[in-house]
Amino acid sequence: MYKLIIIALFTTFYLQTACSQSKATQTLNLDFEQHKNGFPTHWTVFGDEGYKVYVDSMHKKSGRFSAVIENAANKKDYRALSINLPANYEGKSISLSGFIKTENVTEGYAGLWIRIDPEIGLDKMSDRGITGTTDWAYFEVTLPLKTKETEKIVVGALLVGKGKMWVDGLKISIDGMELDDRKLKHYQKEVLPAQADRAFDNGSKITFPSLNRDLIGNLELLGKIWGLMKYHHPEVAKGNYNWDYELFRFLPQYLEAKDKHQRDNELSNWIKKYGLPSACKTCKTTPLHAVLKPDLSWINNADISENLKTKLISIYNNRNQGSNYYISLYPNISNPNFTTEKPYVEMSYPDAGFRLLSLYRYWNMIQYFFPYKHLTDKKWDTVLQEYISTFVNAKDELAYELAAVLLIGEVNDTHANLWGGRDKINALKGSKFAAFKAEFVESKFVVTDYFNPEFSGLAKVKIGDIITHVNGKKISSLVDSLKPYYRASNMAAMLRNMSIDLLRTPNNTISLNYLSEGKKQQVNVPTYERKELNMYYLYKVDTTQKCYKILPGNIGYITLANIKGEDIPEIKKRFNDTKGIIIDIRNYPSFFVPYSLGSWFLDEPTSFAKFTNGNPDNPGEFTFEEGQKIPNDSIKYQGKLVVLVNENSQSQSEFTAMAFHAAKNTTIIGSTTAGADGNVSNIILPGGLKTMITGIGVYYPNGKETQRIGIVPEIVVKPTINGIKNRKDEVLEIAIKVINDTKR
Repeated sequence: MYKLIIIALFTTFYLQTACSQSKATQTLNLDFEQHKNGFPTHWTVFGDEGYKVYVDSMHKKSGRFSAVIENAANKKDYRALSINLPANYEGKSISLSGFIKTENVTEGYAGLWIRIDPEIGLDKMSDRGITGTTDWAYFEVTLPLKTKETEKIVVGALLVGKGKMWVDGLKISIDGMELDDRKLKHYQKEVLPAQADRAFDNGSKITFPSLNRDLIGNLELLGKIWGLMKYHHPEVAKGNYNWDYELFRFLPQYLEAKDKHQRDNELSNWIKKYGLPSACKTCKTTPLHAVLKPDLSWINNADISENLKTKLISIYNNRNQGSNYYISLYPNISNPNFTTEKPYVEMSYPDAGFRLLSLYRYWNMIQYFFPYKHLTDKKWDTVLQEYISTFVNAKDELAYELAAVLLIGEVNDTHANLWGGRDKINALKGSKFAAFKAEFVESKFVVTDYFNPEFSGLAKVKIGDIITHVNGKKISSLVDSLKPYYRASNMAAMLRNMSIDLLRTPNNTISLNYLSEGKKQQVNVPTYERKELNMYYLYKVDTTQKCYKILPGNIGYITLANIKGEDIPEIKKRFNDTKGIIIDIRNYPSFFVPYSLGSWFLDEPTSFAKFTNGNPDNPGEFTFEEGQKIPNDSIKYQGKLVVLVNENSQSQSEFTAMAFHAAKNTTIIGSTTAGADGNVSNIILPGGLKTMITGIGVYYPNGKETQRIGIVPEIVVKPTINGIKNRKDEVLEIAIKVINDTKR
C-alpha cells in the first residue's frame, strides 16, 4: 500500500456564510458548500495529479454540494484532500467523522484520515478502507491528543487506487463534542513561548570564523552546556524558551570571546539570564543500583572557572522535575519521546548555525537518553568535539547528509541510520539495482537469489557464484571503505545492510568480476528501477501461503513473517501431537506472539526479559524494570521447540526469540542476530533528517546484555556456498535433525 506523507503548506482562510451554519463549518468548509471554479474553498490536495478533485451537486448527503476524488487516469496511485485546523486543542482525543459514497474502488480504498504532527499519530483507514461501490455511509477516525507535543493537526479524505469517492458532512470533535466557536476557546491549547518564537525561521544568520583548536574546544563546551540547560533548567523545561533559537542569539557574542576568561564570563552571564533554579526539594540522588548514571564528569574536567562550574553543578542539583517540554517518555513503554523537536524541513541544506544545532541536538539526546551509550566503540564524551568541524564545514547538502550518517554510526545501533532526508545520498547511490540478490556467505559475496527469474539469463551470474569485484573494485576494499557509513550493532548486521547497496547504481549496467565453478568471469549486467523488480530487502514473504505447515516426520513449522492472531488457535490445535515445532524468526514478525503463542510452551508463568528505562527527572540515569511474565496455558505443548534466527532477526524478532527461549525444551539454532533489541525512538534533525535509536535497554532476567551481542544460538549453523548452490536451507535441515534426534 502506498505510504501517505502529509505536509500541509497552506494558510487557513475565514469566510462569512449563512448564519444557520456553525462557525467551524464556516471557517473550515467541512460541508463543501463554499467553492471556487468547482474546487472546495480552503482545501488543498496532494498526491498524483491524474486524479480529479471537484464539488458535485448531483450526489450529496446534505446541503447543496459534496466533494469528489476521482481517478481519471486509471492509475494505481492516490490523491488526498487536506486541510489544517486553525488551532491546536486541549483534550484527550480528536475525531473526524463524515459520510462517504464510492463507485468501483479497486486496488486500494477510500477513507478519511487525520494526522497529528510532528509524527505523533496518523490514521488513514488503511486497515478498514472502503472498496467497491457503496452508498452513503458514516465513518470516523480518532486519534489521542498529546497536548504538549502537538504542533499541527491535519485532516481530510483519501482515495488510493482506482475508482471514485464522494465525501460530505464532515465534523470535527474533541472528546466527543463537536468543534464550533463556542467551544474553540475552551479547547484551544496554550501556545508556549518556545512555539511562538519564530525569529530564526528563515535562517540562523550565524557565520563561523576559521576553526582552530581553541574555537572547537569552546564550541564543544557550549554544546555540553546547551544540552545540560535544555534537559535540566526548569525555565527551559517549561517551554518558556525556544532553546534552538536561544543558541543562535548567544552564538555571535560567544564567537567573539578572545580568551578563556571572556569565554567563561559570557557563559556565566548567559546562564544567569535564565535565572539560577530555586532549591529542589524533590530531586533524588541517583540510586546505587542504577545501570547507568548521569555522566557530568565533563564539568569537573573542563578548564573553566570555578564560578561557572558552580553554576553548572547548581543547575544539575536543582534540576527540573516533572513535565519537560523537550523530553518525555512514551506511556507504558518508557522509551524517550523527542517529538517536540522541530525538523526545519524547509532547509534541506541548513545554514552553519542549524548544522551545529543538529550536532548539539543529537549528541545530547544520546548523552542523556540512549540506554546503550556505554556500549559504543568510541567514548561518547569525545564524539562532540570530533564532529564540530565536520558539521560546520559541510559544504553542501550531500556533505551534511554524510556527516549525519557518520555521527549516527557512532552509536553502533542497528536501529540507527539516516532513514529519511537522505535525498543526495540516494542520488549518489542511484536508483537502479541488479536483478539478483547477493549476500555475504562464508565471508564471500555470493549470489543467493533472483528477484525476477525471467531476468536470470540477462544477469549471466548463477546462484552460488562469488562476486569478487564491482566496477573494478575488490569487494574487500569496498567493504573497508564503506564501513563508516554502514555501522551497526555488529558485523553481521553491517554486512547485511551493505550488501543491497553494493549492487546499486545510477547507471544502466554494473561491471562484475566473479567466480563461477572456480572459473574467473567478467560481465556487465543490466540494472533496473526498484519498481521493475520483485525486490525484497532482507527476506521473502509468501503471503499466498499459510504461516504454518506440517513437515515430513510430523514436525510443525511456523514462520512469523506472515503470522496472524487468528492463526494461533489453529496452530495449537493442529500441532499439539507433532514430534516438535520449528519457529522461524529469520524475519520480522507480522504479529506480536511472545505471550499468545509463547504461553503454550511453559509449565508456569515465566520471566524472559527485563528493561532499563531513562529518567527525565535525572537525565542520564537508567534503572532496571522487571518485564511481564509470560503466562502458561492450561495444556502445555510436550514436544521439542527449535527457534531459527540469523542477522535478519532484529528488534521484535530478537525479543520474540528471548520469549521462546524461556521454555525449558527450546533450542536456538542459526547465527547471531542484529543486536538491536528494544522499542525505537524517532529523532529528527534540522533539514528534515530522520533517524532513530533503540530507546529502552533489553536484558535477560539475569542482567545479561542483548544489545550488540544479539541472541546467541546454542547451535551455530550458517549457510554455505555449496548449500546456496543446491538451494538447501541448511539451518532448517539441522533443526529437523535436532527434533528427530530428540526422544519425546
